[in-house]
Amino acid sequence: MTATTKKTRQGSVVSNKMDKSVVVLVERKVRHKMYGKYIRRQIKYMAHDAANQCNIGDVVLIEECRPLSKNKRWLVRSIIERSV
Repeated sequence: MTATTKKTRQGSVVSNKMDKSVVVLVERKVRHKMYGKYIRRQIKYMAHDAANQCNIGDVVLIEECRPLSKNKRWLVRSIIERSV
């Protein structure tokens, strides 16, 4: 049996209008192959928030999990920073 580590991402909550779900925006910087300039790439993940404790603007850590619904494949592990 092999121990697999689950993927984690850090991002900010952009929507919490659903019950037990949040949308997390994860941003990363990628270097352009030809010009060498760093480009911002962003993607939105739907994550499961069982306690409904995330608010818009919070910085959260999400972890990959089994499919929970059609779009949810991530789980909110912890809230790193609360929004003001």
